[in-house]
Amino acid sequence: MTVDVVKPKALPYADGIRIRSFRSRDGSRFSPDRFSIQQLSCNLVVGLNPCEREDKQLVCFDVDISVTSEQRNVLDLRRLARDIRQEAESSEFISLESLASLAAQVALRHADHPDNIVTVRAMKPKALVFADAAEVEVVRASRDYPVATKVGASTPGVPSLALDPPVGTVSFPGQHLAAIALGSNLGDRFANIEAALYLLERPEHLPASQEIGMSSRITIVNTSFLYETAPMYVTDQPRFLNCACIIRTAVSPLVLLGVLKNIEHTMGRVPALRYGPRAVDLDVLFYDNEVIDTRPESSRGSLEGLEGHLVVPHPRIAEREFVLRPLYDMAPDFVHPVLRKPIREMLSDILKTCPAGSPAMIKVMPFPTYPHSPILAPPVAIVPEIPHTHRYWKFPPSRSLIPTGQVSTSRRTHIMATLNVTPDSFSDGSDHNVLSAALDYTTSSVSTGADIVDVGGYSTRPGAAYVSPDEEIARVIPVINGIRALGSDKARNVLISVDTFRPDVARAAIIAGANCINDVYAFTGPDYPHTTASAAYFEDMKKTARELVVPVILMHSRGDAGANKDYSRYSSVLSGVAQELGEKVEAIVRGPGGVRRWLVMIDPGIGFSKSVDGNLEVLRGSASISTEVRAVDGTWNPLRGYPQLIGASRKSFLRFILSQRDHGGSYEGRETAPKERGWATAAAVAAAVQQGASIVRVHDVLELGDVVRVADTIWG
Repeated sequence: MTVDVVKPKALPYADGIRIRSFRSRDGSRFSPDRFSIQQLSCNLVVGLNPCEREDKQLVCFDVDISVTSEQRNVLDLRRLARDIRQEAESSEFISLESLASLAAQVALRHADHPDNIVTVRAMKPKALVFADAAEVEVVRASRDYPVATKVGASTPGVPSLALDPPVGTVSFPGQHLAAIALGSNLGDRFANIEAALYLLERPEHLPASQEIGMSSRITIVNTSFLYETAPMYVTDQPRFLNCACIIRTAVSPLVLLGVLKNIEHTMGRVPALRYGPRAVDLDVLFYDNEVIDTRPESSRGSLEGLEGHLVVPHPRIAEREFVLRPLYDMAPDFVHPVLRKPIREMLSDILKTCPAGSPAMIKVMPFPTYPHSPILAPPVAIVPEIPHTHRYWKFPPSRSLIPTGQVSTSRRTHIMATLNVTPDSFSDGSDHNVLSAALDYTTSSVSTGADIVDVGGYSTRPGAAYVSPDEEIARVIPVINGIRALGSDKARNVLISVDTFRPDVARAAIIAGANCINDVYAFTGPDYPHTTASAAYFEDMKKTARELVVPVILMHSRGDAGANKDYSRYSSVLSGVAQELGEKVEAIVRGPGGVRRWLVMIDPGIGFSKSVDGNLEVLRGSASISTEVRAVDGTWNPLRGYPQLIGASRKSFLRFILSQRDHGGSYEGRETAPKERGWATAAAVAAAVQQGASIVRVHDVLELGDVVRVADTIWG
């Protein structure tokens, strides 16, 4: 007897999963179970002909795995699907057969057993004119891949990929992972960091870069958060920005060091005071699990004689919080190959010894300056594409999270003013769709405390009329231009976010003068369940955000705001939000072309695809969505550490609460229009601040700003 269990909406980029069990009459299992991922969608460049390699194409995978009874409860199909997508999209294979074999190799790594067999069907749906698809099928077993591919494999000659397990799960000959630290405390620090990362992936743009060719390119596959830190060793200098990244490359450690020094020199670093100010500083922290010291043997074992030599792991990692914390963001469980301690333990050790009064590291998010000014020279001459920094936000940790001995600046929750330039938004439709009214609202909001103005031209109200991309652009661009031409310096220079899920609208708005993208669908568009169109939205929005170097707000939703409210397959609504949004954020941040982690803010999506009880659960427990606590199975929360936006202003769950009769008193309940929910919104905003929200989105800036200021003081 066979038993099939089908979960059609279990994965964000696939049609679903199927679990088939074979059982005897008494119910006992008598052969391996089979797990299937159906129609896993990827966008990549593939094809033998040059014309096929000009643009990305849709490729779909069906993956069928047989597993033993011992493995059936530990196989993580979500992680497997994510790994196949990321490895396929970062590969350079030109044939469908090679891609199918790659997918099989990834699957066998997840279901590691000599008897396991994987069948992969790879399809190009648009490859042939008179057929539905071009398709190949491969059947593979572990013996077909003689090279060890497990994360952390210790086989001689095979690099360990434990630096970044979710991305680097398959070992290609000659490929390595390395961790790079970056710092800057002179000039436009944010532009310096971004320019250094830009050049790291394009070393051919550097002078005297003959040592590296296009065949040995460097690819950034992960980034940390960005921190402002007090200077160490030499304290009489400006505060630093510090971060780290993980790269995938085929270049040797010494060639990599040469590239980093070339970047430093090109960007203006000159020999000066040791540990003194610098435009940019780059260091190799780890290179796979290798231990390297190019100094004469007599000089090893000390921290002297490092100039001009390569020592890996970096010899001062254990004493530097500004290095360990960014590494912890990306690879907390990576074990230092010399000290034999995981990064998380090394960070914990150093935090226990913080001197009294030492300043805490502060997470920061930069906002770029748009539109470009023809008067101002580029902040980094060699990379004119990098914009100037308009301003940046600080996100001090909660006092409960500051280690003993450290001190932090006071907490401040940022305020986002809601400017809907639409005729049909649920709360303020037609209030501000005339330019003069929109500008008046902006001026008033900024003068009463708004930190950013969110301009939207397409209502997300259930049943709202369709708006074409051209119409959406025609609504938002004049408003952005108008704000940037206001007479008040404060209003003219306010931060602007564009509330859109469309890449072309986002790009037009940023170029016109916006500084941030606020996407209610987190880059996958309005279709739910996700479709091939969702994958196209994802790639285009990711590319737009990366190229323009702008912060993005990624919200949890499931298509139409009033639908898809069932979370019964999760232990709670909160866990469903964390898992579904976490998968998207991981795919956006990790892998080639990823958005910088420090440019991402998350929004749990109150009022979108959630019942009244679900909205209340999210509001009262939103802090848990970005908690540092591990799951029961030992996995890390993919949303840990991300700053949160909460938008509860005037929403319909408040209407429902106010309409209910108070059975213990004389209140009979009443119906309220959106504009009558100001006091109710105040309670929700206070709860959001108490949960640690970094930003709240509101309509009434003055009144709710008062709520924020008092709540910050109470819970800061």
